[in-house]
Amino acid sequence: MIKVSKKQLSSLYFLYGKDEFLLHESEKKIIQASLSAEEKELNLAIYDMDETPVQVAVEDAETLPFFGERRVVIIRNPYFLTAEKKKEKLEHNIQVLEQYIQTPSPFTIVIIVAPYEKLDERKKIVKALKKQAVLYEAKPMQERDMIHWVEDKLSHNNIQAEKQALSLLLEMTGGDMALIANEVDKLSLYLGEQGILTSSIVKQLVARTLEQDIFTLINEVVHLRLPHALEIFYDLLRRNEKPFIILLMIAGQFRLIFQVKTLAKAGYGQAQIASKLRVHPFRVKLAAEQSHQFSEQQLQQIIQHLAEADYNMKTGAMDEQVIVELFLMKLANRSAVS
Repeated sequence: MIKVSKKQLSSLYFLYGKDEFLLHESEKKIIQASLSAEEKELNLAIYDMDETPVQVAVEDAETLPFFGERRVVIIRNPYFLTAEKKKEKLEHNIQVLEQYIQTPSPFTIVIIVAPYEKLDERKKIVKALKKQAVLYEAKPMQERDMIHWVEDKLSHNNIQAEKQALSLLLEMTGGDMALIANEVDKLSLYLGEQGILTSSIVKQLVARTLEQDIFTLINEVVHLRLPHALEIFYDLLRRNEKPFIILLMIAGQFRLIFQVKTLAKAGYGQAQIASKLRVHPFRVKLAAEQSHQFSEQQLQQIIQHLAEADYNMKTGAMDEQVIVELFLMKLANRSAVS
């Protein structure tokens, strides 16, 4: 997360990267350090570059604040910083922004928020921003950083957490920081001041996602606990999840397990794998743990069985629920996939 001090605010911040939660939190942090709740009413302006020309935002940044020390102008979705080709609905005068970057208004804080994985580093405007602005790249957090973030959030209410509870919280939310933030708020309300977060409380209160149920279902099967795996499957059906969607999710997880295993064998670290596959590092960590249960040959065979199950569903060869049940039974019987 970006570090912001009320005593040392910059005139220009450039936030970029694919993690929208971190971008939003960083933007919020700068605003809170810059303006009081009352000042926001008059001195906070947000411009979307899909809807408004950039020169309009720059003109606002050059306007004196109303009844306050400073203004905050936020420029969102500046697609002109990427190599993306768009049919221009608007005429963006990039030169106006380039000139502003060189001599920003002393009474305005401009926050440019670019939710993109790649910027066009060849562009003059990108080079100028990286030279003049305070930079923050929103990369997905590593597990230790997520745990530290949760501990810090809980500590504001004097709540302590058991290590196993924190690991379980991350597992049940799939490392999705937006989900984690919502669940931490809910847990804090439940526990109150000076509470202790335990694994049993996490299990009781944290909402399970479909991704988490699929992960647990696969885990139960690979550890030869078929009855429990079928229980999870039937519970998903009771929650109106379609067998086709469940099979699709299982197939996606096994493809990820196979890719992670293959890349790890080739010498890639988990962070490199996450970057290459464009998935969250926490998902890669969980897939790596599950990959130890299978050989590459077994995974290839499982993916083939999943393709056959998908074909049977699409052609109506068999009842969809039965197709998933048979696949899970076949998976539990290791000799069938070896």
